[in-house]
Amino acid sequence: MARMAQPDEPNWIQNSLAGDTEAYAAIVKEHQKMVHAVAFRMTGSLADAEDLTQETFLRAFRQIDSFRGESKFSTWLCQIAVNLGLNWCARENRRDDIHSEWAADAISENDSRGGFPDELSRRVQNALDKLPAKQRAAIVLTIYENQTHAEAAKTLNCTEATVSWRVFTARQKLKRLLKGISHEQF
Repeated sequence: MARMAQPDEPNWIQNSLAGDTEAYAAIVKEHQKMVHAVAFRMTGSLADAEDLTQETFLRAFRQIDSFRGESKFSTWLCQIAVNLGLNWCARENRRDDIHSEWAADAISENDSRGGFPDELSRRVQNALDKLPAKQRAAIVLTIYENQTHAEAAKTLNCTEATVSWRVFTARQKLKRLLKGISHEQF
């Protein structure tokens, strides 16, 4: 089926198919805000939304020849972004499950009764469990595993700035969650 003319995308798709990178850059510029908004709503994280936005445009670039023109190009891009977002959510859920299992195993290894070694450890673990998974991972790697922010960034496949921000935000949340516990108890 022939491609429908897209009034908001004058020849950009056809020119992109012909290898015109400037035409594809125009597509990105035209749709970047929409794709980023979808990605942010799927992830709830600006950093992850940026990653998903890039991944969406890379995937669209690689698969642009599969766009049949049966819908608006923006709809096709949005579908790619949503599918990548769903995959991201599934990966995050699996990671959360693995982290929870790991934490339970680590706790039971430290306490022969299979529970928390003491009240303080239980409260700290409960506070950690309330953090978003990425912030929790940054705290675990930098505080408990003594990794530098650079090492944690490699482990988490993100930038050092992202690790620093996650650690900062997580510490602020932990301070609120652990209010009333003195530093001497740690």
